Amino acid sequence: MSDMSPNRPYLIRAIHEWICDNGLTTHLAVNTSYPGVEVPQDFVQDGQIVLNIAPRAVTQFIAGNDEITFSARFGGMPMTIRVPVNAVVAVFARENGQGMAFDPAETPPEPPPPEPEKDDSKGKVSHLKVVK
Repeated sequence: MSDMSPNRPYLIRAIHEWICDNGLTTHLAVNTSYPGVEVPQDFVQDGQIVLNIAPRAVTQFIAGNDEITFSARFGGMPMTIRVPVNAVVAVFARENGQGMAFDPAETPPEPPPPEPEKDDSKGKVSHLKVVK
């Protein structure tokens, strides 16, 4: 059987649409220690943040297969939010808690630091000349 793409982004979009279709308020619970999460740190509690992603609360909402992005106001200040899909812990309705929780995704390994470039210029004479 061939490898299939992860179902998490599709489930998040489906639950979000279902909650909105029922006139409720969609919230995302996000693991803020996951790499790539960009949220206002003043609102993080115990390594998580709950974000209201209802259409009336956000603009420029894009739920892609790799990340969810949107603009929202926090304390009156506009901010762009970025949430990798694997950082989403749950998507649920504020009013009744119905939705879906996800198993925590493994944090991707950090890429190795770049190797310093070798300086091969030592001992070599340039073939360039200064022309006046």
